[in-house]
Amino acid sequence: MKALLCKQFGPPESLVLEDVPSPQAGAGEVVVSIKAASVNFPDVLIIQNKYQFKPPLPFSPGSELAGVVKEVGSGVSNVKVGDKVIAFTTFGAFAEEVKTEAARLLPLPEGMSFEEGASFILTYGTTDHALRDRAQMKAGETLLVLGAAGGVGVAAIEIGKAMGARVIACASSDDKLAVCRQHGADEAINYATEDLRERIKALTGGKGVDVIYDAVGGPYSEPAFRSIAWRGRHLVIGFAAGDIPKLPLNLALLKGASVVGVFWGDFTRREPQVFADSARQLGRWYREGKLKPHVSATFPLEKAAEAINLLASRKAKGKVVIRIGD
Repeated sequence: MKALLCKQFGPPESLVLEDVPSPQAGAGEVVVSIKAASVNFPDVLIIQNKYQFKPPLPFSPGSELAGVVKEVGSGVSNVKVGDKVIAFTTFGAFAEEVKTEAARLLPLPEGMSFEEGASFILTYGTTDHALRDRAQMKAGETLLVLGAAGGVGVAAIEIGKAMGARVIACASSDDKLAVCRQHGADEAINYATEDLRERIKALTGGKGVDVIYDAVGGPYSEPAFRSIAWRGRHLVIGFAAGDIPKLPLNLALLKGASVVGVFWGDFTRREPQVFADSARQLGRWYREGKLKPHVSATFPLEKAAEAINLLASRKAKGKVVIRIGD
């Protein structure tokens, strides 16, 4: 089979496409023939040795996929050969086949394409855990989404609306904000051309926002946190801007506010029953038409480096997908 390999840490251009042996399923494992895989920000980091998980070289990046079960190992009862599935792996998805634990597989919802399936569980799962579990967000509250045109940002808009929130989307260009409005954002802020704090103040009548969904970090976190409402929750999702901000903790004191970490990967392992409930809720919302992954670009496997660069340059809107199978 063919796989995109990271043989030495570096930029996407250093990845190579090679033939490698097909994996074999061991006990509790499944081999999936991959039809589509999406690019996520950890893929940008892991090939540069900047991610918290560091696989041994060589490895194939890619953490989210959809495909068809090819082989099951002993003790596997939740899937069978031929099942259409989505899966979340830490790495290995930018290949024609992948071996993973059976517990990391979910059925592909009926009516969902492989491209949508490869764009679903990591972004929407992270966001559902963030908003329903970690923030305990309530209907009628105001949600501010930083980096709202990205994969998790679009998911935050849609889940926020499904939960009854008023959603303010923030992004760096008007065309990105147009995507946010298409997915249900009530208000929009271009933080490249507008004063973030002043716009939040105007849009909330000075009250501030109840929940901040922050997958960006960098220079936007502090002004957003300074605009948080009393008892607000600032959700730390990631740092797509590159820099990890340092928030003055006196702001949390003065606002009675919380800074809340969101680590979806560890959550799925530590709290599998809560994760199963989250997956069921996401499936219900998808069937009701409330969730619709925004796939803005697709690439073949041999051009996966271009797909990773598109995300790394922060030019992507929604999800970027690599098509692998027929």
